[in-house]
Amino acid sequence: MAYKDDIKAIYAEELPWEGLSGSNILVVGATGLIGSCLVEALMLNPSKDYKVFAGGRNEARARKVFEAFWNDASFSFIKVDVTEKFSFDKQFDYIIDAASNASPNFFANNPVEVIKANVFGVANMIDYGRSHGMKRFLYVSTGEVYGQGDGRVFTEDYSGFVDSALPRSCYPSSKRAAETLCVSYAAEYGVDVVIARPCHVYGPRFTESDNRAYAQFIRNVRKGEDIVMKSDGSQFRSWCYVVDCVKALLYILMKGENAQAYNVADPESNISIRQFAETIASIGGKKVVFDLPSDMEKKGFNPVTQSVYDVTKLISLGWKVPSDIISKLRSTIEHEL
Repeated sequence: MAYKDDIKAIYAEELPWEGLSGSNILVVGATGLIGSCLVEALMLNPSKDYKVFAGGRNEARARKVFEAFWNDASFSFIKVDVTEKFSFDKQFDYIIDAASNASPNFFANNPVEVIKANVFGVANMIDYGRSHGMKRFLYVSTGEVYGQGDGRVFTEDYSGFVDSALPRSCYPSSKRAAETLCVSYAAEYGVDVVIARPCHVYGPRFTESDNRAYAQFIRNVRKGEDIVMKSDGSQFRSWCYVVDCVKALLYILMKGENAQAYNVADPESNISIRQFAETIASIGGKKVVFDLPSDMEKKGFNPVTQSVYDVTKLISLGWKVPSDIISKLRSTIEHEL
């Protein structure tokens, strides 16, 4: 139960929860890794006096993930595809858009759909919110908007480089466009928007189709297998436990400045993919082995060799996290799905 205990600890934070009082909160992409944790965090609040609407395409998965809340009067599931016009007749005071395929297999096989989910999704959600009394829109973007850096630590004002003529760029390029769309709505129509840029996030509720490296590592260990690495693992990354990421989203939602983006990363969890894999393997009593990737697998690979995030802006909102990656990975591995 460590994962849920971690979530419940969020309510010790000095956040202006009263701002959510009496609100309708819509989370789209609710069955994904970050979205599901955010819904749980909102629902496990012992003093909640708001309603949570979980939006997603897969009702069967939603019933499984949110079984504990399914019959709760303050919870509702809405079947929604963000690439289509949203026609649900309800006012949502806060809309959090976490609907995006972030798995490399989608980048390789469905790049058009990835772009549509990001760009059309923002337009459809904000247009609906504008006509239904929305107070604030939170877009869950990605640190991949920084592209291939030059070795520096990424701050929110850095643009980096993305080769837009590659199908793999469907993800960072459409996230960039979606961010620009958010701030354009703010400038032209006065929409209150905030943007989160999570780094590489890990946690227990990844989807069955997620083939990101960390998800494959955890599947290996859960099955009692050695971890199979598809590279030398030298890529250096900022990592963040999903509960810490969700806590950051709540800080950004309730305390962030309009039309601003905020990096989300655990400053004490900057390690290589190989070190990350070896830590997971050691928890499971396994080892790391190496296997050459197929050409199709290579198409979805992130070309960035180093992505480390500066979180000064986020910390200025009051966010901080305990630095214990081993216990967080153990919570991830041992959580019952």
